[in-house]
Parts: sequence; structure tokens; C-alpha cells
Amino acid sequence: MATVKERNLAKTTPLTRLRAGLPGAMLAEFFGTFLLILLGDGTVAVAVVGLPGSGRQNLNLMPFGPANWLIIVFGWCFAVMFGAYVAGGISGAHLNPAVTLAYAVRRDFDWKNVIPYWLVQLVGAFCGAAVVYAVYDSAIDNFNAMYRLARPDSLDTYSIFATFPAPYFHGSYIGPFVDQIVGTAILVGLIAALVDHRNQAPAGNMAPMLIGFIVAVIGFSYGTNAGYALNPARDLGPRFFAYLLGWGRLAFSGDYGPTSQYWWVPIAGPLIGGVVGILLYDFFIGHVLDARARLLRTPEPGLAPEPTTAAASAVAGPVIVEEAADTTAADEDRLATLAARR
Repeated sequence: MATVKERNLAKTTPLTRLRAGLPGAMLAEFFGTFLLILLGDGTVAVAVVGLPGSGRQNLNLMPFGPANWLIIVFGWCFAVMFGAYVAGGISGAHLNPAVTLAYAVRRDFDWKNVIPYWLVQLVGAFCGAAVVYAVYDSAIDNFNAMYRLARPDSLDTYSIFATFPAPYFHGSYIGPFVDQIVGTAILVGLIAALVDHRNQAPAGNMAPMLIGFIVAVIGFSYGTNAGYALNPARDLGPRFFAYLLGWGRLAFSGDYGPTSQYWWVPIAGPLIGGVVGILLYDFFIGHVLDARARLLRTPEPGLAPEPTTAAASAVAGPVIVEEAADTTAADEDRLATLAARR
């Protein structure tokens, strides 16, 4: 007699089985990353070319100055938040190769799914940049014409799509590289805390919102050094698009005055930083929680209370991708009981 699982599989189409497995998770990662760049790069476009060119920001009478940085920081905050809300229930909403690698190193994510996730994250970021360009093409050209800049020389409009180091590094890779490691370590370490149900994980579906706030606080505290990419796909996908659309050496190989061949920094730095962040969280917090769970110890007076949530959001955390739809043992027992009653 066929099991409930076998009967359910027999009723499903190949397309349904694909959507329930790794291909479905890849679709979610693509779309989540696409939204991330669509909103994030769109925010930068508003600050750089939209407000000045539209007449809504008079540079002579009422310059926004530092307020433009607030627009960018909060824009990326909401971009991450909504990308995570959209994809989190399916793929875990990594949206970032550094997050994917960190959880694979931690053995909470299958290594065989790392490259597929990276691929769709990169393609999603590229497509998001393409839509931003399609919307702001005229504003970009107007900005360049106003300042008499050729596109390959327009660092301001290039910055809509990808990052570059501050000039006070004087061409050194060390400062921006360390900045990307530290910033991404903060990001991934705090994500690990937010999705850890053994700790003080937020209840309900609050994790994506708080992850967006993590990105905001990193932008406020470390953003000016190198543009706080924190995400290889977020930088490389739009950077490649910018190269194809005429920004030339600014995109590849990343030449900015004294700095040259910069393109690899926002890739390698975040990948290293993500692993560092999750290992630091596990060393200082995760392994302590494991030890207490094994010994069934409760915190001593004055220490942190027992976790108040039974489970944390899966956003940016591990996701188990099956190749076909399945039912739990409890579901099988329940269905078998109902069948017997009939």
C-alpha cells in the first residue's frame, strides 16, 4: 500500500516538485535580491540625480547636504527589510553571498546549494540595477550634462550602482578591505542573534524589520569609508551592469584616482567578514547557549532569562531545500486516521 507521501507525490506535476525544491528557493532569492537593488539603488538615484534634477532640491537655496545620506541609509534599510519579508518564507532570504557562505561554514546550509544561491543573487542584483537605470536614464544624462561630465568620468552617477572608497585612504586597499570585513561581520553576527531561538530572538515576523535596522546602523557608523556594500552581489551585479552601460574603468577595474583595481574589495571583504561574524557570535554566544542546553542549566540570578520565544524567524538563516514536496510524520498519521474512519 502506498504511503501518504507517495500518493501526494503521484498527484503533483514535475513543475510543482521543482517549485517545492531548490529551483523554487532560487526563484525567491532572485526576486528578493532584485527588490533589494531595485529599492536600494533607486534610493541612491533619488539622492544623486533625482532631487537635484527634478527641481525638488534647490542646490543654491536649500541644499540637503548630509540629509542626502539619511535618504540613502534609510532607503537601504527598507530595501533589505522588504526583500527579506518577500523571500524569507521560501529561501531564508539570504540575498547576500556573504550570508550564504557564513551559514554554509556553520553547517546550517547545504554546500551544494551555495553556488546556485550565489548565481541567482548576482543575476537578481544585475536585473534590479537595469530597472533602476531604465527609470533614471534621463536624470543621469541630465546630471552629467549639467556638470559637463562624460559617463566614464561621472563618479557621482556611477555611485548609484556600485561602491568606491573614500579619497582619504589615498589608494590603499587596507582601509576599505578592513571596513568591509568589520561591517559585514557586524551584519552577519547580528543576524545570527536575531534568528537564534535559543537567545532573545524577536517574536513573530519582526526579524526582517530589525535586520533592516542593522543595515541602517552600519550605514550610520561605517558607511562613508567605502559605501558599506556588505554584499558581493549588491556590488558586483550592478557594477557589471554599469560597465556594460558605459561607466568603463569606474566599474571595471574600479579605478578612482589613486585607487585602482578596486573591484575585488567589496567581494572578498564581505565574504570574509560574514564568516568572521558568525564565528564570533558562536564563540561568544552560540556555544554558551549550546552548553547550557546540554547541561539543562538555567541562568544564575542576575544573568539573562530563559528565551521568551519558541522559534525565531528563518530570515537569513538556514533553509533546507528538498527536491520534492513532502509531508511530516504527523501529517501522515493524521491522514491515515481520517482514512481509517472512512
